[in-house]
Amino acid sequence: MCGIVGYIGHREAYPIIIEGLKRLEYRGYDSAGIALYDGTNLKVSKTKGKVADLEQRVADEISTNANLGIGHTRWATHGIPNDLNAHPHYSNSGNLVIIHNGIIENYDSLRKELISRGYTFKSETDTEVLINLIEDVKIKEDVKLGKAVQIALNQVVGAYSIAVFDKTKPGEIVIARLGSPLAVGIGENEFFIASDASPFIEYTKNAVYLEDEEMAIIRAGKDIKIRKIKDDSLVDPYVQELQMNLEQIEKGGYDHFMLKEIFEQPNAIKDTYRGRLLAKKGIIKMSGVDDNIEKFLNANRIVIVACGTSWHAGLVAEYIFEDLARIPVEVEYASEFRYRNPVITNKDVVIAISQSGETADTLAAIKLAKANGAFVFGVCNVVGSSIARETNAGAYTHAGPEIGVASTKAFTTQITVLSLIALKLAKAKGAISNSDYRYHLQELELIPEKVTKALTSDTHIKAVADTYKEARNCLYLGRGYNFPVALEGALKLKEISYIHAEGYPAAEMKHGPIALIDEQMPVIVIATKKGHYDKVVSNIQEIKSRKGKIIGIVTEGDTHVKELADHVIEVPETLEPLSPLLTTIPLQLLSYHIAVMLGKNVDQPRNLAKSVTVE
Repeated sequence: MCGIVGYIGHREAYPIIIEGLKRLEYRGYDSAGIALYDGTNLKVSKTKGKVADLEQRVADEISTNANLGIGHTRWATHGIPNDLNAHPHYSNSGNLVIIHNGIIENYDSLRKELISRGYTFKSETDTEVLINLIEDVKIKEDVKLGKAVQIALNQVVGAYSIAVFDKTKPGEIVIARLGSPLAVGIGENEFFIASDASPFIEYTKNAVYLEDEEMAIIRAGKDIKIRKIKDDSLVDPYVQELQMNLEQIEKGGYDHFMLKEIFEQPNAIKDTYRGRLLAKKGIIKMSGVDDNIEKFLNANRIVIVACGTSWHAGLVAEYIFEDLARIPVEVEYASEFRYRNPVITNKDVVIAISQSGETADTLAAIKLAKANGAFVFGVCNVVGSSIARETNAGAYTHAGPEIGVASTKAFTTQITVLSLIALKLAKAKGAISNSDYRYHLQELELIPEKVTKALTSDTHIKAVADTYKEARNCLYLGRGYNFPVALEGALKLKEISYIHAEGYPAAEMKHGPIALIDEQMPVIVIATKKGHYDKVVSNIQEIKSRKGKIIGIVTEGDTHVKELADHVIEVPETLEPLSPLLTTIPLQLLSYHIAVMLGKNVDQPRNLAKSVTVE
């Protein structure tokens, strides 16, 4: 969850690290810190708060003239956010400095052992335990830093990505990973270290991604040396060419990344199906599915594992796969799946969904499924991510970088990929007629244009948001394909405005939630014409009779719901299986505007981080 940045080379390290931390602040913003070393003087500055607070403190405290440095932006795990718990952390001697993303699960027993050896601790963090363990090994074994890191990491239980240096040996940084991502940018006689490639994209297009249980020793002007932590064997670095560009990770004139990413959805969806969807020819080309079509067609069932917004996309996929392809589907929270001893066999296909491709619980679920013989297919956005490497096959969403913590374009592009897979399987199974198949392809090709039209309601949605911004509770209702959209809409509002919201199947309202409805309760009802329209209208009448305030998400031209609702927001008409791609748009905008009006930081909501790389 935390963000790591490092540099060693011929440039001044400070501006690279501070700008890199700003780009990684979506990973954590409880506190931030930086360590700079010019070969003689080690300067460390850290503070509770955001990177902007660190930047001000650095300006007041330390010289920035150094060619080696590491920086960190924190999402708190062990220890509350404060100056002492902020990274970097020192060893007791003051020679070793570390930044760390992850959790060392056996830190308490290690800490007690180190205390018995005379070590003292200033912070509450597991990270300070780790750096002192490394120092203890280095002294006892009389080894260099790289070897000490390797021996120490073989004694820890948990997840980590780390960067460590020794001020008595200023020409190198040692890095390692297990469960938390770490990338190395390779320049001319210089190296960049980061949790993802965004901090160094303007300096180099070449990057190496460490695999789990790998470490590297990085020296300016030398080749990168990668080794296995377990057995010390050398690994040949695999250098990838980065596909993102600097423009993609800037706001582009929008007030917030979230708003930018909402408005990017027409192009993101188009990029997702580009080269895959050939509607005029009636063809879907997906090599990950084509090469493994028999595994899908012969599967007893599909099990979808995911977390958060990706889980909601999986729920939409359950309707699509079962409706169109007639394949049984179960959707599991990855965090529960990994611990409940699920019944998985080699007749199952497991689809793992994650925007970042680094979600810790989803990665653990993948490993469990593979260990039980299942074929695992990944759907993720980040090229070269851990899930992309761990799965048997997969498909990228090609949404481009998503910086806002609250996912928007990840949701719609995931549904796009899953729709393509379902349609392809439906055609291969003969579960859909040729005319219906082609009609679905044509409608999917039109979705970007229809999302663009849905976005034109932004001004109207802003006015609706102003009416309900003071609400303390909200209810979201949908049926069929749009029940998961109701869940996702409620999640968006909770995430960024901190207003309590719940999503329910509309028919379930009278089995409990109806007790909450009064004139103070806004109820957002997804009531498009396709699907269970008459049933949803009946649910709206039940709300109206109890004085609830109704916001209806309706199909263009609808008049029936308009007569009943206090407000309506229209979306273009489409096929029911594709309707979530449109009905989610006004819910994203409604949440965004309410949060902005309440003065919330929509890109960095409290207590949340973009990529959940720890349990």
